[in-house]
Amino acid sequence: MIHLLLAVIYLSFISLGLPDSLLGSAWPTMYGEFGVPVSYAGAVSMIIALCTVVSSLQSDRLTCMLGTGRVTAVSVAMTAAALYAFSASRSFWLLCLWAVPYGLGAGSVDASLNNYVALHYKSCHMSWLHCMWGVGASLGPYIMGYALASGQGWNRGYLYVSLLQAGLAVLLAAALPLWRKEGGSAREGKAADAGEEAGQGDAGQAAKSQAAAGRTGEAAGRVLTLRQVVAVPGARQAMGTFFCYCALEQTAGLWGSSYLALYCGIGPQVAARFAGLFFIGITVGRAVSGFLAIRLNDAQMVRLGLLAGAAGVAAFAWPGGALAPGGLVLLGVGCSPIYPCLMHAAPDYFGADKSQAIIGVQMASAYVGICVMPPLFGILAEHITMALFPVYLLVLLVLMAAVHERLLQKCGSRPGC
Repeated sequence: MIHLLLAVIYLSFISLGLPDSLLGSAWPTMYGEFGVPVSYAGAVSMIIALCTVVSSLQSDRLTCMLGTGRVTAVSVAMTAAALYAFSASRSFWLLCLWAVPYGLGAGSVDASLNNYVALHYKSCHMSWLHCMWGVGASLGPYIMGYALASGQGWNRGYLYVSLLQAGLAVLLAAALPLWRKEGGSAREGKAADAGEEAGQGDAGQAAKSQAAAGRTGEAAGRVLTLRQVVAVPGARQAMGTFFCYCALEQTAGLWGSSYLALYCGIGPQVAARFAGLFFIGITVGRAVSGFLAIRLNDAQMVRLGLLAGAAGVAAFAWPGGALAPGGLVLLGVGCSPIYPCLMHAAPDYFGADKSQAIIGVQMASAYVGICVMPPLFGILAEHITMALFPVYLLVLLVLMAAVHERLLQKCGSRPGC
């Protein structure tokens, strides 16, 4: 039965990724129908991101009140309703209105699920689950592309995804008893696995599992205020690491194709394909990272990813830009283990009683990085030069590495660090 609950969680992560690429895929068609400038997509994305920040910060309170299962089911249902409303919208301002429940639904479920997996399952599952997010994010554009290519319009693309989300919401509602029945079993199973690993010298994993097993439910700990969360030793460093990571990933994904086309002289179609390979590199890298995580701990996986990312950024500096496309792919592979392993490490670094609150502020920081840093590079590229792209990525990478090492120093006396 533990595996049945895990299968539900895997489906939930696919669901998280499904809507993420829809706006970008449909916007070239949508903005003309609404009679707005192409840049207005940024306003919709900003509303979604800001609402996601708000709901991420409230994830600890909501999970303590409702439990992970209910938060997941309600959030997916809210997202399904918002996507259906998108499909029925006939004006830009209605899109902005429905972007609010869209973002609110996305933040809570993401933080709550990540914390549940971090507490109850091994690091390999966290990597594979985030790989499933990549599968969902890849499927979204194909669904939208099918709707557009068959002449059904972007509305039908959103409708199809909303129906998939609604179906998953019904499945999650039916699976609510699994969260209550199998939460303890998952903890016990993880603790047993960790006990075997402890015999091989992995005391950190055993300590983490014992902490999770000792927690009787999501509501076991008191809800922390934002000020209390930020005051936890290492919390600011964790927030900074997530800020830098998501800033790096989103900047590379948004501007990588433009750098290849405008600075390296690669054709736009070829550049676009390589930009797509960046995200494929993240998805495939997370599938491989799951196997590596069986042998390496979270901190080692993050460092390995940082090294691979540094090699990718270095390829951008090769004279003539000949290695730049490969560097973009390698950067994607380097990014792949960082986010899931940092998520999985939260109970190790901060304790099972604080991990939900910490993950909430980590995700809020991540979305702030997404909102701020890619547009900032756009301003630099417009007013200075696109050649700053690898320098910008390198600065973010170095900052992330420095803050991550500081995080490890802060929690160095805790198990698993």
